[in-house]
Amino acid sequence: MSTYWDAHHETMSRDQLAEIQLKRLKALVEKVYTSVPFYRQAFQEKGITPGEIHSLEDLRKLPFTTKKDLRDTYPFGLFAVPRSEIVRMHASSGTTGKPIVVGYTKKDLDNWADLVARCFVMAGGTREDVVQNAYGYGLFTGGLGIHYGAERLGATIVPISGGNTARQIMLMQDFGTTILTATPSYTLFLADEMIAQGLDPHILPLKAGIFGAEPWSNNMRVQLEEKLGIIAHDIYGLSEVLGPGVAMECPYKNGLHIFEDHFIPEIIDPETEQPLPYGQRGELVFTTLTKEGFPVIRYRTRDISALYPEKCACGRTHIRMERITGRTDDMLIIRGVNVFPSQIESVLLEFGETEPHYLLVVDRKAAMDDLEIQVELSSSMFSDKIAGLEVLERRLRERILSVLGISAKIKLVEPKSLPRSEGKAKRIIDKREI
Repeated sequence: MSTYWDAHHETMSRDQLAEIQLKRLKALVEKVYTSVPFYRQAFQEKGITPGEIHSLEDLRKLPFTTKKDLRDTYPFGLFAVPRSEIVRMHASSGTTGKPIVVGYTKKDLDNWADLVARCFVMAGGTREDVVQNAYGYGLFTGGLGIHYGAERLGATIVPISGGNTARQIMLMQDFGTTILTATPSYTLFLADEMIAQGLDPHILPLKAGIFGAEPWSNNMRVQLEEKLGIIAHDIYGLSEVLGPGVAMECPYKNGLHIFEDHFIPEIIDPETEQPLPYGQRGELVFTTLTKEGFPVIRYRTRDISALYPEKCACGRTHIRMERITGRTDDMLIIRGVNVFPSQIESVLLEFGETEPHYLLVVDRKAAMDDLEIQVELSSSMFSDKIAGLEVLERRLRERILSVLGISAKIKLVEPKSLPRSEGKAKRIIDKREI
């Protein structure tokens, strides 16, 4: 039988859910109109007032919010409560300009902990578990978001943060870690390091992993589950909307359940900005329904997904989102073909002769885009004869062309030669921008 953290909200009928959403949406629109000058102006430019929101379909009348809007109102321009009511702030790294600052009231943090506790229960978590949290702590929302959710569940949390791989492995053994939370790329690095040390990960009590913060393929999931002997769950969130805990995979792994009592999701065409029907892939958009400190209306995430409304076999009625395949702003366009790193990763891992560590190098030669895929050989293939490696290169090149419709140069490199990351993996070097 399925278990739930909040069975009432997680399994309520679609009609009940819509009723809650509409009530909260009306309150949200009224709140931001009166409390946030940015939204009041945006509403006025669209010629709409809060009193015109009568149904969930009226959400489409409201303006979008973009990352640029968040930067332009830095630092507190989108806060809907006085700064004195904000008990915590997080921020992006600001590597491409001013950072995005998000604020939380005490109630926001309480709701956030509850939502992440829902996620842990989806992964089979209980108060008996030991959770090793290898997400980064600090201004990044991942570490603290996961931390307080695990505490709300009643589990034992090991707040080790990212990096310090040798200690990660030692504590995993000594503390009896049962659930690991981290980026999938760093988790794979951890698994490889265990094996390199002669440690069989399967003897550990580790049973589940909750992985996110970067797109990852189903083939990457297979690698993680086989190497660590776990069930790998995808978690979704972003600072602008909340942090981790917006959506989560249940054991059926048939998409991530979006917690619709707190968020309204949409899928739009990123070019026309028009809503797309269920099942059609496009840009994911979120409206927050319960956030007090930093609510957002129709926030364009740039993440690519699709929505499915059918009830899941786990019993949850919340809409499911397809696992993120990439982003509209890190999507590669190679000679007119749209390609996401996760699609290339999936093809590379089909063969079983390479490791899921790769780098995409894009350049422009004679006005033509040129893609080189550097991928690490498996240890068993590294000692293979040159003729065998040439055959593998050709097979990979042909498969990339067949599946993705692009030609690419394949460069096989020795194991552990590509840079590793303790957080999000850097997959792309685009020299066309230089």
